[in-house]
Amino acid sequence: MSGNDVEEQENQQCAEMAAPRSNVEEIRDRVILGEFGVRNVHTTDFPGNYPGYDDTWNRKKFEEKFRIDVIRMDENTLEFDMVGIDAAIANAFRRILLAEVPTMAIEKVFVYNNTSIVQDEILAHRLGLIPIKADPRLFEYRNAGDEEGTDIDTIQLQLKIKCTRNPRASKDSSDPSELYINHMVYSRDIKWTPLGNQADLFAEAGISPVHGDILIAQLRPGQELDIVMHCVKGVGKDHAKFSPVATASYRLLPEITLLQPVEGELAEKLKRCFSPGVIEIESDGGKKFAKVANSRLDTCSREVFRHDDLKNIVKLGRVRNHFIFSVESTGILSHVILVSEAIKVLMAKCDKFLSELDSAEVD
Repeated sequence: MSGNDVEEQENQQCAEMAAPRSNVEEIRDRVILGEFGVRNVHTTDFPGNYPGYDDTWNRKKFEEKFRIDVIRMDENTLEFDMVGIDAAIANAFRRILLAEVPTMAIEKVFVYNNTSIVQDEILAHRLGLIPIKADPRLFEYRNAGDEEGTDIDTIQLQLKIKCTRNPRASKDSSDPSELYINHMVYSRDIKWTPLGNQADLFAEAGISPVHGDILIAQLRPGQELDIVMHCVKGVGKDHAKFSPVATASYRLLPEITLLQPVEGELAEKLKRCFSPGVIEIESDGGKKFAKVANSRLDTCSREVFRHDDLKNIVKLGRVRNHFIFSVESTGILSHVILVSEAIKVLMAKCDKFLSELDSAEVD
C-alpha cells in the first residue's frame, strides 16, 4: 500500500469518526437522558478537543455568559440559577455552603445538675444540635487548647429549670400540662448570659436559639436541670452542628423537545408522563395538541420511555452549564448572607491557590 493510500484511508477514518456539527453542539452543551442510560455526562469543551472551536478560557467571554438569576426567595429558602460555569465550580460552591461557612454552635456542656431520665451524654448531644442565632462574623475562632474562652470567641448560655406540681390543678385531672409546671423543657428555656462587655456589644443581636419550640427533655416533680453551655465558632466539616444550611443542592435545567406534533389522546397520555405544569394541552381547530409549558418543573423521571408510542417522539436532556440551586438556611444566617459568604470563601481559596503557584515559581 502506497503512502498516498495510507493517508487517504486515515482521512476517511477521521471523517467517519467526526460527528456532525449539530451533534458536536449537543455533546458539548447537553446531557442526554436515554431509555437505558445517560449520555454526555462529562465536560468535554476543553481547549483543542473540538476542531473549529476556541475553548480557551477567556475572562471577557466568561463575564458575558455568566449570570445569576434569583427565582424564588422566602424567609429561609432561596432558589437561584447559576449559568455559565462548570460542574466542578458549582459543586465546590455547594460543598462550601455545607461545610465551610462558619456558624456558632454549642461545643462545651457543663452539667451541674441533671435529675431527669435523659443521660448527660444524650442531653449534651441534643443541646449541641440546637441552632443558635448569633452572627459568627462578630466572633473569633477559639484557640486550640483554650478551655475557658473569652467574650470575643465564646457565647455562654444557661439552662436552669425545675419541675413542680401545680397547686391549682384539678384533683380529677390526668393532663401533665395541667398537673405540672415546667414539665416540658424547650429550647426557649435556654438563656444567654453575657460575658465581659457582650451585653453592650450585642444588645440588639438577641442571641438565643433560632427556634424556641425544640423539645429538649420532659421532667416530673422534683426533677431539674442546671446546665451551662459554651458556644464557639466552627465549620461544618468539623461537625454537622456547625453547618449553616438544612440543605444545599443543585440540579441541571431540564430540556424537553417534542420531535413531532402530539395530538388527541396521545397528548393527554404524554401530559400524564411528566410532573404537573410541564406539559400543557392546547386546542387548535377542535384538535388537542401537547405543548412543553415549563420544562423546569420536570423531575426527569423518564416515565415517557416506558410507553412504546411515546418514547420515540420525545427527547429529554439537561443544559450542562445551567445549574438550579436550592439553599435552605437553618435560620442562623439569612440565605442571602450564606451565599455571599460562600462566594467569599471560594474567592479566598482561589487567592491561596494563586499565591501557592507564585511561590512555587519563585522556588
